[in-house]
Amino acid sequence: MHHGAALAQESGESALAEAVVSGDLGRLSERMRSLCTYALKLTLHPWDMRNEDLDPLRRLGMTDRDIVDANQVVAYFNYVNRVADGLGVELEPYWPEDVRAKRTYPLRDRAT
Repeated sequence: MHHGAALAQESGESALAEAVVSGDLGRLSERMRSLCTYALKLTLHPWDMRNEDLDPLRRLGMTDRDIVDANQVVAYFNYVNRVADGLGVELEPYWPEDVRAKRTYPLRDRAT
């Protein structure tokens, strides 16, 4: 929630943020879709990660360093979100109400 709102604000593309948080990745570029697929699996099922999960990223020309960087970003945001959610942190009042509103997404259903 917190970072999705930031992505929408910083990128100026609310559709990108919605695609990412909703799991509707079909509208993204192949590179972004592959990165998001990797991030989703790493986030929701990290114990199931295999070396083969890196193949789509490598086929798109990503180096091992690129993949490590992506891994670190995913891990960092997972950590920060868990800290914020676990402590009940809310977005600052200057965020527009429609961005601060609690939403649910089909993506969360994948975790169960």
